[in-house]
Amino acid sequence: MNAGAVGENPLRPWAAPSASAPVNATVAVPGSKSLTNRYLILAALADGPSRLRAPLHSRDSALMIAALRALGAVIEVLDDGDGGFGPDLRVTPLAAGAMLPAGASVDCGLAGTVMRFVPPVAALTSGSVVFDGDPQARSRPMGPVIHGLRSLGVQLDDGDAGGLPFRIHGKGAVRGGHLVIDASGSSQFVSALLLAGARFTDGLHLEHVGKPVPSLDHIRMTVSVLREVGVAVDDSVPNNWVVQPGTIRAFDVQVEPDLSNAGPFLAAALAAGGTVRIPHWPAATLQVGDRWRSIFTEFGAEVSLNEGTLTVTAGPEIKGVELADTSELAPTVAALCALATGPSVLSGIGHLRGHETDRLAALAAEINRLGGSVTETVDGLAITPAPLHGGLFHSYADHRMATAGAILGLAVPGVEVEDIATTGKTMPEFVQLWTDMLAPQTAGS
Repeated sequence: MNAGAVGENPLRPWAAPSASAPVNATVAVPGSKSLTNRYLILAALADGPSRLRAPLHSRDSALMIAALRALGAVIEVLDDGDGGFGPDLRVTPLAAGAMLPAGASVDCGLAGTVMRFVPPVAALTSGSVVFDGDPQARSRPMGPVIHGLRSLGVQLDDGDAGGLPFRIHGKGAVRGGHLVIDASGSSQFVSALLLAGARFTDGLHLEHVGKPVPSLDHIRMTVSVLREVGVAVDDSVPNNWVVQPGTIRAFDVQVEPDLSNAGPFLAAALAAGGTVRIPHWPAATLQVGDRWRSIFTEFGAEVSLNEGTLTVTAGPEIKGVELADTSELAPTVAALCALATGPSVLSGIGHLRGHETDRLAALAAEINRLGGSVTETVDGLAITPAPLHGGLFHSYADHRMATAGAILGLAVPGVEVEDIATTGKTMPEFVQLWTDMLAPQTAGS
């Protein structure tokens, strides 16, 4: 079965393959969604054409491309791309105060980066644009972006719902200045405003008040890519980010592979026993997925990074762990915890209740459905070892839930994943890569 076949019938449960022997594979993963969509936003606001090399091509990136095209950016797919998973992209930016066509609309799908990153860009255009998305997207929190834009003088109609759908009436400019928001629900609220801040007339001084902002690694990534393109950002004061007004320099960038998406494949080394290698691992990166190196060590695996290849080899057992703020990595971590020999506690991930689905409730329900013992806590999960059995593992239209089910299936015969096609959100090649990983290979292949 390949990813295309799955996509043709998303309602048919996918029989997750069980490992008949220790895995021994090298798996190259496509480009980072987080970086691809950040670079697309910046390219649309830059002072000239930009090129993204080896970007991610997935549903989330396609939604971002369509959204920016709807606002007037020209995005070309280049036949001479040098990425292994798809062609490069050339982006010609929006004209300052670009006039939107009548009836302009943006389909956010279920992409948090689209529904949160694009509205500040739309506010810089002239005209009205409607934002909406998948049914599940309407329950994802948007308040800090909506209220933040209103505080900056942007006219926005949302029927007081605080989320999708809403309409932005752009006036061609945003004044910017000092803005206070509560970003405790998602780091994307901060990134969304920072990415466009240099194009605000007075720049942006963004201040967070409230509980701690989750997933700070993603904000550090945003600050880093802004600095790469010549934007001055001061983040020296905790919970404050000051973006100076100015141009965003056009760029030519190689997109790193998606280290978060590498997680399920590396986890397979532990779930199935054996070794998995991921090539092109960056020596220095701000991707949250770089935490896999320490996380898999905690689980008892042997981890090494040599000449750009990360290698994970299973230990004699999967140890229980206590981990804080595993962010988007949590579904993969939880799947391994369910296979561990000791109890585990995952904390600092309460914000996952506002992701594609309530991931804490979904993980507890689906692992318990297979015989597991998972309890929700105030900000995470407590997972106790229990004998697992086969059954249907629901994905909730959440790509990371689907890959968690695939991991469990390696060690538990009879697991079926509902709607495996949802992995196309960030990795359309998932099923084919997973199948190839389990095929007999030789070391170093």
